[in-house]
Amino acid sequence: MADKRDYYEVLGVGKSASDSEIKSAYRKLAKKYHPDANPGDKEAEAKFKEASEAYAVLSDADKRRQYDQFGHAAFEGGAGGGGFDFSGMDMGDIFGDIFGDFFGGGRSRSRANNGPMKGQNIRIGVRITFQEACFGVDKEINITLKDECTSCHGTGAKAGTTPETCSKCNGKGQVVFTQQSLFGVVRNVQTCPDCRGTGKIIKEHCPDCHGTGYISSKKNIAVSIPAGIDNGQCVRIRDKGEPGVNGGPRGDLLVEVVVSNDPIFRRQDMDIYSTVPITFAQAALGGDIRVKTIDGEVINTIKPGTQTDTRVRLRGKGVPSLRNKQVRGDHYVTLVVQVPTKMTGEQKELLKAFDEAMYGKEEEREDSTEDAGTSKGKKKGFKKKK
Repeated sequence: MADKRDYYEVLGVGKSASDSEIKSAYRKLAKKYHPDANPGDKEAEAKFKEASEAYAVLSDADKRRQYDQFGHAAFEGGAGGGGFDFSGMDMGDIFGDIFGDFFGGGRSRSRANNGPMKGQNIRIGVRITFQEACFGVDKEINITLKDECTSCHGTGAKAGTTPETCSKCNGKGQVVFTQQSLFGVVRNVQTCPDCRGTGKIIKEHCPDCHGTGYISSKKNIAVSIPAGIDNGQCVRIRDKGEPGVNGGPRGDLLVEVVVSNDPIFRRQDMDIYSTVPITFAQAALGGDIRVKTIDGEVINTIKPGTQTDTRVRLRGKGVPSLRNKQVRGDHYVTLVVQVPTKMTGEQKELLKAFDEAMYGKEEEREDSTEDAGTSKGKKKGFKKKK
């Protein structure tokens, strides 16, 4: 039989590790190699047994002291040929957490079920325009909310009666049971199936709320959407969510903002981007152009000889900051020179005249190109003759 590994090495902790560090290390290994998470995997099962054996020793103060002094020899002969006796161990705290992770239950959750809990948040969407996102807007939304039943005052029991303490869990909301496992008998804790963790049993349900303790009704809620909000961000309205449990506070209402696309503007953080077409004459001569911004049209002067895709920055014309609406981003305008696709005969002649005035007649340009080529050839020939 192969030699056993050091228990500290098995759990991946040092010899000076605290009880909480040992427990945390074992819990990670137990979750990773538990047979329920690795069905049919013999290697995982062996590692799980090895980690459980190490934890059984190191989590017990007396056994850990013996192990530190004598090593594995401290338990030879009492474990049936190198094994270890797990019977009678209370590992419910560990396995309760593990089974809770596997199946959605767990000790910590069942404990919380019997105490005051905040109600769940409600999420609802509202659509606004690009301009409304930039400058803020007040909206009114219609939503169905639960309120405490006025007949039973939230108990769910018929008027004149009161909920009784659950006899199965004695009002604790959870039950403890033992289970035979690969390692002996372990204790597990689960939510009480009779009262579902409330600790109370309702014999006669309230006829108004049917035992739920709440009445649903539609309400109009005013929400103030701040300037500078972006697509997907939420506005939180306190205490407008689901009612709390066992006296807990209400949850919150989360209003998620959906910003409609704008045909002109595009946003990135606090900056705005847009494209403005200009004519060839405007690009060549420069001058004033009109630019649309979220504040309205503004006049911007461009320089003579402006090239297409030139970007102009309009300072302070972007989106306001959520924290301070007096602080704003910038607006970047990309200038695009438009090329006409349809022209009259007169326009074509004028354009040709302009081209000749700028660059000369086409024949002259061709001659100039040929002369330049001949000149280069002569230079090359001269070099060869030399």
